[in-house]
Amino acid sequence: MKRIALQHFHQPPLRLNCAQAVLAAYQETTGDTSMSLPSFQAYGGGRAPQGLCGAVHAAALTRPALAEAIKAEFLARTGALGCRELKARGVSCKACVELAAEILQQRC
Repeated sequence: MKRIALQHFHQPPLRLNCAQAVLAAYQETTGDTSMSLPSFQAYGGGRAPQGLCGAVHAAALTRPALAEAIKAEFLARTGALGCRELKARGVSCKACVELAAEILQQRC
């Protein structure tokens, strides 16, 4: 799933944002297309609710019953959940996409 997410993240032809890349990887891996890829455009660039990282937000939305566990593992591994805080810690968006997809794959 991590490889697929990175293939979509800011890459042609779609140039998906962090949240969309994680959702696209989830959809390709599981076949679950119940969530709209265009609707996740609103979560990239630090625009997820409460400034949450879009990648982890997308991972949590795909597995609502495991959302808190996904966020907790992401927090434990990065030290932050917010986009601005992650950037301040030197955690790149690409690294967030990789980690969110990895955690999501472990939970699928």
